[in-house]
Amino acid sequence: MANSASAPRAGHAPGDQAALEGAYRKITFHLIPFIFICYLFNYLDRVNVGFAKLQMLDALKWSETVYGLGAGIFFVGYVLSGVPSNLLLHRLGARKVIGTLMIAWGMASAALMLVTTPQAFYGLRFVTGVFEAGFFPGIVLYFTNWFPASRRGRIMGLFMSAIPISGVLGSPLSGWMLESFSGHHGLAGWQWMFLLQGVPTVLLGVLVYALLNDGIVQAKWLDQKEKSLLLAELEADERERRAANVVADSFASVLSNGQVWLLGLVYFCIQMGVYAINFWLPSIIKSLGFPNAVTVGWISAIPYFAACIAMILVGRSADARKERRWHLSGPMLVGLAGLMLATQAGGNQVLAIVGLSLATMGALSSLPMFWPLPTAFLGSAAAAGGLALINSLGQVAGFISPFLVGWIKDRTGSADVALYILSAIMLLGAVLVLRIPARIVNR
Repeated sequence: MANSASAPRAGHAPGDQAALEGAYRKITFHLIPFIFICYLFNYLDRVNVGFAKLQMLDALKWSETVYGLGAGIFFVGYVLSGVPSNLLLHRLGARKVIGTLMIAWGMASAALMLVTTPQAFYGLRFVTGVFEAGFFPGIVLYFTNWFPASRRGRIMGLFMSAIPISGVLGSPLSGWMLESFSGHHGLAGWQWMFLLQGVPTVLLGVLVYALLNDGIVQAKWLDQKEKSLLLAELEADERERRAANVVADSFASVLSNGQVWLLGLVYFCIQMGVYAINFWLPSIIKSLGFPNAVTVGWISAIPYFAACIAMILVGRSADARKERRWHLSGPMLVGLAGLMLATQAGGNQVLAIVGLSLATMGALSSLPMFWPLPTAFLGSAAAAGGLALINSLGQVAGFISPFLVGWIKDRTGSADVALYILSAIMLLGAVLVLRIPARIVNR
């Protein structure tokens, strides 16, 4: 967990170390549960079209390609807005920007209940992507204001466990909404699902203004000694980066830094697998012979539950061993093996679900293990643009992956060929991770 003790830095008195650990427990308690809930709805709003698809395509007479393009076009808006949104957050502060973005994307997501044409679907998905672009890289940047590099693996594991938990909770909930609300007040189940999952996001955006602090100095729930110790930790962390001569200090230096572009490619490889799972898991499970939406929802929760446990355990292991590269490439290889197993299951339901569970565990565990890598060498001046650039490069996969799967499935009647391609891309990413010098990231 993020509040577990770590070795004291030079110059800390024993009492100071105890006070520092207490301060980190306070930060974890005050920030992580609320941000976790916000990210849960962020991810749920991003991928709930995977469940809407179970009814939406038949109701609106759309093809798999229309769905794949609509699912993917979200990420065009996301990629175009990622860097500007994070630079704005760096200038104005997390509370104002994140709160406003959540209100906006919650309203756009709920408005998807009104679409009747592919063009309206594409437009709202694009706009939702624009508004959501600043949230995730903004939160990664926000954590650098509170936690040094040595603690970010655990923190990212806790924070990003919202992804599989959104599957554990959201999959059965979405399936239930589709079945139980269908026909109420003249609306289809998929329309109710968009509405009921979009409105809470708007309310959470309002709460951001009241509950979040922009940094250590503004936190009234920390005393002066705790603030001094925490700020000293962050200053020491910055000195360590500079001593290793790995700090990018400006957005211009980020653009010319080869490691940044390499990490963007690695993140793209990870997200190709992640989004294939998120957008197509319900459909793949339905194709195994589970036609009922509620049943599909409960079975979809199994891989996400396994991934939740794996993410937290891998994050703790990475911080305890101060090793980053193998803790990232290893889960990617597990995800690859799971995708291959799922394609070779031959209609065996148990074997296919085991394969999908391994794929989900590996792909999703890779996400929190990735983000300590760029934050380990991006200085504070470059982090806003650098993190957003890397995230935007990776999110290109959000457009390509669902569209690729939909296009191949329309033409072959099966997603197997697409899953083979995605497995090869994840293998490439795992190999590229090991090309990053250990001295840069193993802290």
